Formats: sequence, C-alpha cells, structure tokens
Amino acid sequence: MAGRLVLVATPIGNLGDLSPRATQALADADLVACEDTRRTGKLLAHAGVVAAGLKVVNEHTEPTAAQEIASMVAADKQVVLVTDAGTPAISDPGARVVTAVLEAGGAVEAVPGPSAVLAALVVSGLPTARFCFEGFLPRKCRSRSERLEALSTEPRTMVLYEAPHRLLRTLEELADVMGTARQVAVVREQTKLYEEVWRGVLGDAVMWAKATSPRGEYVLVLRGCDAPPAPSERQIRAALDAELSNGLSRRDAAFAVAAELGVSRRVVYRLSLAE
Repeated sequence: MAGRLVLVATPIGNLGDLSPRATQALADADLVACEDTRRTGKLLAHAGVVAAGLKVVNEHTEPTAAQEIASMVAADKQVVLVTDAGTPAISDPGARVVTAVLEAGGAVEAVPGPSAVLAALVVSGLPTARFCFEGFLPRKCRSRSERLEALSTEPRTMVLYEAPHRLLRTLEELADVMGTARQVAVVREQTKLYEEVWRGVLGDAVMWAKATSPRGEYVLVLRGCDAPPAPSERQIRAALDAELSNGLSRRDAAFAVAAELGVSRRVVYRLSLAE
C-alpha cells in the first residue's frame, strides 16, 4: 500500500461514536500521531487496537513533526493523525502536517466523523444554510475588539469555541457589540452525560452564565446580522442633494451616495438625472 497521511476524526465525548472505518485506519497505521498519548491510548484500548507507534503532535511539536511525517509518507508508510477530540486541523494541530505532506508530493485522506462545530450548529435551532466558524476569539485586546466588531455585521450564522473560565466574559462582550437581543445557543459537553443546550438571546445568556458554574468545553452558535433595509428613493435623493450642495459633480455625488448607502451607482445616477 502506498504511503499516505490519514486524518481520522475521533469522538468528542462518547467513545461509541468512533466509526468502524476509523478503527480500521488506526489498526493499519505504521504510526499514530496524536496530541496526547494518554488520551489516544485510552481510545485505542477502547477500540481494541495496538498501535505500531505513537508520536506527539501538538502546538509545540507540529513544525518538526510535520517534516518527519512527510518523510514517512514518502517512504510508503501510513500515518494516521488524530487530535484529542473531533476532526484534526480544526482549532487543533494538523494543518501544518497536511501542508508538509502535500508539498512533499504525498497523499492525504480523511476519515470523517465527529465534529463539535457541526453537532452544535444543527441542534442550535439557528439557520444552517450558510455559516462561518471562528474558533476561539483572539486573547489580545485590540485583536479581540477588531474581531468582535467584524462579527457584529456578519450575516451568516457564527460558531465559536470557548473555555469555561472565559464564557461569561465572552458572552458579555458579544452582548455589548451585537446587542442583547441577538439569538444564541450555548452548547456544552456534547455527546457526554451532562450535555446541555441553552437557547435564547445574549442578554439572557449573560444572566444564565452568571447564575451557573461553567464547566466543560463550550460551543457558541450566534445568529447572523440581519441585512439592513434598502434605502428608500427619498433617502437616496436627500443624500444626493446633500452631496450636490457640497459642490460635487452629479457623477461624483452619485458615486459618494452609492458608497455611503450601499446601493447601485447606476440607480443613484439615474435618480440624479431625474431631478
């Protein structure tokens, strides 16, 4: 069998979610690359698999490990990459390994399975046709503020990760930026014994978080920003009059109003000619 890297999704809580195909991939591997050998060891024991070898690939070791794994794949070895839970390379190590293997001309496959992002999205009750995944928000104040500001106008449903000790702070900041009436689903301990889904609006979510003792890992699903209503013809004409009175030409005024109100320049210019 030709060498390849196989990214295997593992359970996010319930070990019963490990698929037969994932089990077979782990059993066939010449090496299992993982974040934590203890956690992966328990998973292998549950599956009845004795790994040929284990290698730690975490945020600290991934740059070096990526090259080593690429060399193994080039030597016709099969390497399976798993993380502690869920799909590798999604807010977890893996992306650098994939890049290294591909750049070396190796093959990369995936054994799909559990995903905290999708599991939370589909039980949230919020629109699922279009969504974006943001992972963990930045820690640094400026980067965090910029990201929150950008997300406040995001029209798609948003999915975020959060740790229990930062949950309240994040909900408060989201409420400040997006408004207390924005719909949210707070999902914790997915597939585990104490799985919980709280649904409501951000203002109430803050109160709920203050009254609880957050435990476990959280996924936040937020409703996207509703599109603002299109400006009326009267609003467009008023904006045109203001720009024209400032001395702009008809053409420049139309460009300025179109940019300000987010409407077609052609429509604005046509209205300016009709005056």
